[in-house]
Amino acid sequence: MDIRSLLNGPLKIRHLVLVLTIAEQGSIVSAARHLYITQPVVSRGLREVEEALGAPLFERGARGVRLTPYAEVFVDHARAVVGHLKQATQHIAELADATAGSVTIGTYVAGGNLLVPKAIALLKQQRPHVSIHVHEATPDRLVNGLVTGEIDVVVGRLTAQHGEPELQQAALYHEPMEVVARVGHPVLDLGPTTLADLRNYPWVMPIAQTALRGELERAFARDGLELPEQQVDCSSTLTLRAIVAETDFLALQPHTIGAADPLLRIVDARIKGIGQTVGVTTLPDRLPSPAVALMLQCIEKVATDIRKTLPAAIRKQTRPVGTPGMP
Repeated sequence: MDIRSLLNGPLKIRHLVLVLTIAEQGSIVSAARHLYITQPVVSRGLREVEEALGAPLFERGARGVRLTPYAEVFVDHARAVVGHLKQATQHIAELADATAGSVTIGTYVAGGNLLVPKAIALLKQQRPHVSIHVHEATPDRLVNGLVTGEIDVVVGRLTAQHGEPELQQAALYHEPMEVVARVGHPVLDLGPTTLADLRNYPWVMPIAQTALRGELERAFARDGLELPEQQVDCSSTLTLRAIVAETDFLALQPHTIGAADPLLRIVDARIKGIGQTVGVTTLPDRLPSPAVALMLQCIEKVATDIRKTLPAAIRKQTRPVGTPGMP
């Protein structure tokens, strides 16, 4: 395949969008419906891409299509290209109107209750006409949105990324994860507790395949304990809060959430090995728009104020603001 003839010839942006849509929808028919075009147009466009690349991208089957190894590589790069174009369009629009702009923030638990709302309020004081969107989702979905350009910045717990494009992560502050219970929960009368004590109560557990779930499972294993017999897996912050506030379920929550929620109390039980560094995640090769750059400044300002409210022992664990890389 001659890369010069490929770029100067048949491959167009519409082809990238077409392949991404087929991969996301899982079939030619669904892709055509999603793009409001006919099935023959989709099939012809896909054939053009495969001929240009000299490789098959999808295997057709009775239940739809399946990505070939060639498609898995191509889709990752196509997603990044389309994401860059979306960001470029937004950046140009903001330069044309310095008073406006748009910022999309992705968050998941950490930072969502205090850091993000306060940063938004601070930005609105300076740029009231900036449009702000907040998406709450699991970390893997947030990273995917970051790559596709649907999300500008992810705010939350910094965790190692495997099999993802290079990310730029900046630590803001460190805080422990606390066991929380409702006001008046009988566990609060026990004083200092161990995991063996807490295992006797029902738990709202982090969903599988998250870093927090793995850390909690390892904590129980270190103490030679099985996981609680009664448990509910939950990824919704609001649902978790409602369950804990209304029942005898226990759950792990960031220190700032447990300390600020009037319906919850922090249980006297520090679990070793479970803490989190809250920070921001962006793509290093994507220039932030003026509105996004201002939002990042507001996030850092609010994080500085939050660090001052944390206990001294916790503040010492926080790396300097803006330090890229993993905690």
